Amino acid sequence: MADNQKQDQDKDQYGILLYYKYTSVPDLHFLLSFYQSNCSSLFLLGRVRLSPHGFNVTVGGTLSSLEKHIAAVKSISLFEGTDFKLASSHYPLNDQVARECGFTSLSIRIVKELVTFGSHPLLKAPDISNAGTHLSALEFHSVLQSAQQCVENEGPTANGGLVVLDARNLYETRIGKFHMPNVETLDPEIRQYSDLPSWIDDNSEQLRGKRVLMYCTGGIRCEMASAYIRSKGVGFENVFQLFGGIQRYLEQFPDGGFFKGKNFVFDHRISVGSSDANILGTCLLCDMPFDDYSSRCRCSYCRMLVLVCDSCQMREAVYVCELCQKHGKVVGLIPSTENSKPEETMPDGELACIPSDTAFLCQLHQGHGVDRPRKLRILCLHGFRQNASGFKGRTASLAKKLKNIAELVFIDGPHELPFIYQPCITEPGHNNASLLQEIVPPKDNCKKKFAWLVAPDFIGRSEIDWKVADGPFDPLQYQQQTEGFDVSIAYLSTVFSQEGPFDGILGFSQGAAMAASVCALEGRLKGEINFRFAVLCSGFAIQHAEIKRGSINCPSLHIFGRDLGKDRQIANQASRDLVSLFEEDSSVIIEHDCGHIIPTRHPYIDQIRGFLQRFL
Repeated sequence: MADNQKQDQDKDQYGILLYYKYTSVPDLHFLLSFYQSNCSSLFLLGRVRLSPHGFNVTVGGTLSSLEKHIAAVKSISLFEGTDFKLASSHYPLNDQVARECGFTSLSIRIVKELVTFGSHPLLKAPDISNAGTHLSALEFHSVLQSAQQCVENEGPTANGGLVVLDARNLYETRIGKFHMPNVETLDPEIRQYSDLPSWIDDNSEQLRGKRVLMYCTGGIRCEMASAYIRSKGVGFENVFQLFGGIQRYLEQFPDGGFFKGKNFVFDHRISVGSSDANILGTCLLCDMPFDDYSSRCRCSYCRMLVLVCDSCQMREAVYVCELCQKHGKVVGLIPSTENSKPEETMPDGELACIPSDTAFLCQLHQGHGVDRPRKLRILCLHGFRQNASGFKGRTASLAKKLKNIAELVFIDGPHELPFIYQPCITEPGHNNASLLQEIVPPKDNCKKKFAWLVAPDFIGRSEIDWKVADGPFDPLQYQQQTEGFDVSIAYLSTVFSQEGPFDGILGFSQGAAMAASVCALEGRLKGEINFRFAVLCSGFAIQHAEIKRGSINCPSLHIFGRDLGKDRQIANQASRDLVSLFEEDSSVIIEHDCGHIIPTRHPYIDQIRGFLQRFL
């Protein structure tokens, strides 16, 4: 009888259940109804996220209810092979931590992605089927142990090219991480998971040709990140990930093994440690050992969690995290957020970005000792036979309507063009060449004209004198302007170096064609010309061997005239051909009937503003 009572008590103990799986979901609404019914009947609280590509679940309840939930889930074939991570826990209190972690309610949602990978909202996610090889906790430990022994016996170069990559956020790694003295370990020190792809891009040479061992809290973040690394091709094939994450590893090695400190978790437990009582974290202010996030102290700029010991909390009310400190932020006269609404902390694999407190941001925007948020800086490339000042004038309305979110920067193209003019017929009705009178325009106050691409026979402008045009205006002349590309690339590289950074690039007509080509060569130009998006207006495609259909993976907004529009210079199909070079999921199209311009009336300006706001 005593044993039965003990079992009943165990069943009533509270627990946390985490599981995820990437798989094709044929009927999302069936799955939604199942979770609504099952979780409600079992009084489970937490988060359920469903997408066409799988599911990600973090729920809490009594252990008996969680076991019933697992049994019901396993009866559905879709969940075959799912790794259910069940752990006992204390009951969540109705306090700030429980509210932030979502364990005072049940939230079930259908989402586009299980994890938001990348800060570029239009970038296509990597193919999850290309994820790294799964290693069990024992296999992961064995690889680390072998590398450690090889280094100890044969020297620091004998680890077989092994590198360990932590896929978690900075505040997580500050209280616990894998540590081997003789094995290279990379901590990206990112504020949020969506910053990881940019870090991988910038540090890919540290991963090329290496055996990469990745880990995160429960495993889901490594799925997407490892697929992204492997998508880079030759030299990035050997990527492995810890199956079940740190949680499974600590279950296998209760003493911590190679993992030092505590495992940060996205529920009311806050962190889970091993039997090793050593503290890895330190207080942000006094550097004393400290690893308790239960006070939920946050950076007053970016709202990231920070470690502040009890003594320092008594003395200071506002804090600046180490990442913001690196960017020159200081405490100053930052207002207290004591009464503000707490942010919602996401469970593992779902943490794309901790949203900022709205009231707090409103105070920041009004000043109070903190700089206003930086606007998007957009480099603007004019069309053929135009210049920076002229293009600035033509886009004055656009700049005015975007002034709160964007700063437009205008530059001249590198190729200076000769002055030309069309002769006029002085007597109507006569086509005799002798009746043509060449009225030469004045030389003074003529602003120079420039281009990004020129015709093969272009020899540059050697004098200020005007020249007669070779013939009437040809709307298809852009098809013959195929030279000067390398000069323009070198010129833009200098501009980005001296005038940057820029968040995006905007091009009009030939400028759009040039901007699109830069997008296509993003990999080759990495480190020289960096930006996050492109706005291409009345654009057309440049014939280039490296640019294939659907090959450009850069968030882009395409603005051009409809089939029956008034753009008589760049045909609708030419702009559509340019769109086809971009990945479908990374591009947005706005068609208008306003001619060869960038439209700024409603609804077009609203669509333009909506695209740009994604990058703020």
